[in-house]
Amino acid sequence: MLYATTPAHEKRRAFRERLAGGELLRFPGAFNPLSARLIEQKGFEGVYISGAVLSADLGLPDIGLTTLTEVAGRGQQIARMTELPAIIDADTGFGEPMNVARTIQTLEDAGLAGAHIEDQINPKRCGHLDGKAVVDADTAIKRIRSAVDARRDENFLIMARTDIAAVDGLQAAKDRAKALVDAGADAIFPEAMRSLDEFAAIRDAVDVPILANMTEFGKSDLFSVAQLQDVGVNIVIWPVSLLRIAMGAAGRALDTLNDEGHLTSKLGEMQHRADLYDLIDYESYNHFDSGVFNFTIERGVTE
Repeated sequence: MLYATTPAHEKRRAFRERLAGGELLRFPGAFNPLSARLIEQKGFEGVYISGAVLSADLGLPDIGLTTLTEVAGRGQQIARMTELPAIIDADTGFGEPMNVARTIQTLEDAGLAGAHIEDQINPKRCGHLDGKAVVDADTAIKRIRSAVDARRDENFLIMARTDIAAVDGLQAAKDRAKALVDAGADAIFPEAMRSLDEFAAIRDAVDVPILANMTEFGKSDLFSVAQLQDVGVNIVIWPVSLLRIAMGAAGRALDTLNDEGHLTSKLGEMQHRADLYDLIDYESYNHFDSGVFNFTIERGVTE
């Protein structure tokens, strides 16, 4: 009832233990706390919180307009609703190295299991758009060192994302990944890989877990979990998929309202009230209310 019962430090410990086991962990993107509960109910291993989704939720493009307060607040809302570990997109860290340090501690306090910091310049762009630019190696390394030095829980995952492949090619991505691991990164997120061979090349370059971003309409083909596991990927995310599906369905429902004046034809596509109540554990709240508020006053007793 209310929120997850597993404390954040235990989620982090269990996540790091499982990540070290070598299996591929699936982290669909949650666009709100309720969708995080659904991800857990459906048997996935973790929840991803996308910066693009947080921006879109505010009606903004993903170009670095969100603030640390907005991101951490939404991250906390989502993370506390599930027993699963949640990884959040921290963009470029919201400033200079000292800002990166504050970002990591704020996200720790929000109950996240990990975050990734990228090497784009500010303002950043969506990782699958053209025209990106990255910072020099020294700046990228300072961001990661600041993040690693700032964390208080050693199990909080510091992931380094690099966008350099789209700018300078695969060899540059391999070199940058190695440098970021040397700086202390626990995992590498090579953005906008175009093939399984490119993922395999990053896998061969570093000895830490790597993440694959299977976002739709981007630079990467939509590889299956089995294909990614075969080339040594450790975490796969579908960052915006649930939001895209939900918004697509919402748009079609509004079209139906315009055309038909009611949604009778859409009932089969809706989440049933009973399923929603099950997902939010409505019955537990009902029992709690009964135990707290349903009491009787004994007559004739004075205080």
